[in-house]
Parts: sequence; structure tokens; C-alpha cells
Amino acid sequence: MNAETHADPRDLWDNPLASRYASSQMTRLWSDNHRYKLWRQTWLALAEAEAELGLPISPGQLAEMRAHLEPIDFAKAADYERRMRHDVFAHLHTFADACPSARPIIHLGATSAYVTDNVDLILMRESLDLVAARLATVIERLAAKALETKDIVCLGRTHLQPAQPTTIGKRLCLWIHDLVLDLEEITHRRKLLRARGVKGTTGTQASFLELFGGDHAKVRRLDELVAQKLGFHSSYEVTGQTYTRKVDSQVCAALAGVSESTHKAGNDLRLAAAWGELEEPFETEQVGSSAMPYKRNPMRAELPQAFLATDAQLVIYANIAGGLVVLPGSIRRNLEAHLPFLASEKILMAATTAGGDRQTLHEALRTHSHAATARIRDGHANDLPERLAADPLFEGIDIVAAMKPDELAGRASQQVEEFIAEAVEVALATCPTRAQESALRV
Repeated sequence: MNAETHADPRDLWDNPLASRYASSQMTRLWSDNHRYKLWRQTWLALAEAEAELGLPISPGQLAEMRAHLEPIDFAKAADYERRMRHDVFAHLHTFADACPSARPIIHLGATSAYVTDNVDLILMRESLDLVAARLATVIERLAAKALETKDIVCLGRTHLQPAQPTTIGKRLCLWIHDLVLDLEEITHRRKLLRARGVKGTTGTQASFLELFGGDHAKVRRLDELVAQKLGFHSSYEVTGQTYTRKVDSQVCAALAGVSESTHKAGNDLRLAAAWGELEEPFETEQVGSSAMPYKRNPMRAELPQAFLATDAQLVIYANIAGGLVVLPGSIRRNLEAHLPFLASEKILMAATTAGGDRQTLHEALRTHSHAATARIRDGHANDLPERLAADPLFEGIDIVAAMKPDELAGRASQQVEEFIAEAVEVALATCPTRAQESALRV
């Protein structure tokens, strides 16, 4: 026996997306057991449809095929492939060995792409279903957290600079909105998926036309029947040897959209953690740093084969969404530290409403704000309220009232309620399935 027979699995490269990050549900979908069982099911679907349309295939042959969809003798298949250098033919012979009476009619009229392409489309369909279910789970968990925190006013930021206040719930709705768009796109791509069907070697269906004695109607019906047996509403109208790879790129683009959303939320969360406002779930015995025992380093929101990566991200995201930690004390402190500046827009609106010139008022606010900032940088207190109170342009404006935090967030709280009651509920209704809880593998 050669050295490869005794190779330690730990000496071989493994894909961490499968062994470390992705869920058991997703890795099972793309496993050899599942894929090659589906190959056998496509051979069975073809034989059943051919029998229904009059080809001489007996009930006994079909029954034998159904009885041997599994288990699969992978050792035998590997031996065939070593000799034949063809994976489809290797598994075809392995299946035929298991059901010898059906051997003459397995793969009748088909080409390799009939098996590989139809099964790839089935795997994409099943995987998109799981991705949609995971998206719905994350959306649901974030929506609950958004409603819970809709009234917690916090410092808003644009360009990473302090800006007009918002609420924690409203900020979470921005994450949810991205995911709702992703769910729409994933669902759309799932609905558009079709079977490759039975198109023959170069897509002309010549072999099937020969089998059915030139009967075009039966060949068309065969294509419809097989697509239905494989769980699709139809097949692509035309193909070459393969279905168009445009389908693959469209599906991958939808998955990339999910990754964009998870990256944005993960980046936001890391920044919020740095500001002491939000935290990932942190386990009782979790270690934040090997060198600095006090640290609580984020490690879930830093995750850098498309479906495995997307699945892994959504498993982590669901964990974060369900256990997101909100820190009201730090949120309030950060907000109050910038309050005089944050009230400037409200003061501007009030002074304009009182008859002032908007552009003149804006310039005055800008000048006073920069002067106050200069004092702060020299170690002095923020004196913007006093500067404005002494400026005749703002006479009659209640500066203190304008700085009440709870009145600076506009419609943020109401927007949370409206968004979740309307757009989010509609999106969730399109995906009634929820992903089962998956072990966090990070």
C-alpha cells in the first residue's frame, strides 16, 4: 500500500469554512453523501419520466433504482474513477453495480451535464432556502432588539464625527434594512432557478429525439416531467452542454450582497464597542486576549465557496443579534459630551422660525462652535451655550430647552416602530421558515 493510504488527515489541507465556520446543515447540503445521492435521484427521475412516456423501462427496474439510492460505495466509485478518469461514469457504474437489472437503462440518452448541472441547481436551491431562513432569523432577532432600544437616544455620527442624535433602535434598523433587501434578492433568485432539464450533449436534445423516434412533443414533455420530478417549476428554455453560468454569477452576486451587509454591521458594531455603546455577546469563560486579561476583544464580527461563507456569517450574525449588549450609561455619557453642538440644528431651526436669516444664523453657529472647540482642545469646558445666549441673533431662543437629549432624535423612535410593523413584517412573511439554531463555531 502506498504512503497516501496511511496519511494522517491532520497533514492534509482542509477548508476552514467547512470544518470551523459553516453550520452542519449547510456543510451537509454540499457533502459527498448528499450530492451523489442526488445524482442517483436525477438518474431515477429520468428513467421514471422515460418510462411514463413509453420507453421500455420496467417497474422492476425503477423499483431496483429506488431501493439503491443509498448507501453509496465510495471506495468502489473511487476505484472506478482511478481507472476511468471520469467522476460521472465512475458513479454511474457504481450505481449500476448496485442495481444490475436497471444497468441498461440508467443514464439513457443523457450526458454528464444532465447529472452535474441539474444537481448543482438543486444544491443552489436548497442552499438559498437555508440562507433565506437564516436571514429571516437574524432580521427577527434584530427587530426585537430594535423595538427594545427604540427610545434610547444616542450620539449619531457621520464621517465618524459627532452628529445629530438618533436612537440605538434606529441604528439597528439600518442593519435590518440591508438584510431585508438581501432577503428580497435571495428569494428572487430562488424563485428564478430552474432545472437544466434534459437537453442532450450540446443542448439540441438529439439523443432524446432519437429515443422517441422523432416525436418532438414527447421530447418536450420529457424535459418538463424531469424538471418537475427534480422539484423545479420548469427548465431553462435553451442550454448548451451546460446551463448558462450567468445563473451562477447572479446567485453569487446575491450572496455577496449578504456579505456586504454583514461586513457593514460588523464594522459598525466594532466601532460602537470601541465607544463603549454596544458589545457582542461575551461568554462567561471567554478569553478576550492571551496577553491582556482585562480585554473583551470582539471576535464574532470579524469573519473575512460562497454558500459556506454566507452561512457562516449568518450563523454568527444570528448569535450577535440574539445576544447584543446595549450599554445605556456609556451611550448617555457620549451623547452628553457633545450635547451643545448636537443642539445646533434645533437652535438653527428655532431661530429661523423666529424670523432670523438662515444663512446668517448658520455662519454664527459655525463661528461660535469652532471657537468653543478651540477652548475644549485647550482643556476648558464647552462654552457654546453661553456664547449663543450672549449673541443677539439668538435672543429669545431657549438654549437649555434645545439641548434636551430626548428631543433631538426627531422621529427615530416612530421610524423604528413603522419600519418593523410594515417593511420588516412583509419581508418576514415571504419567508415563513426559520433556520434551526446552529452551534457557534468560532
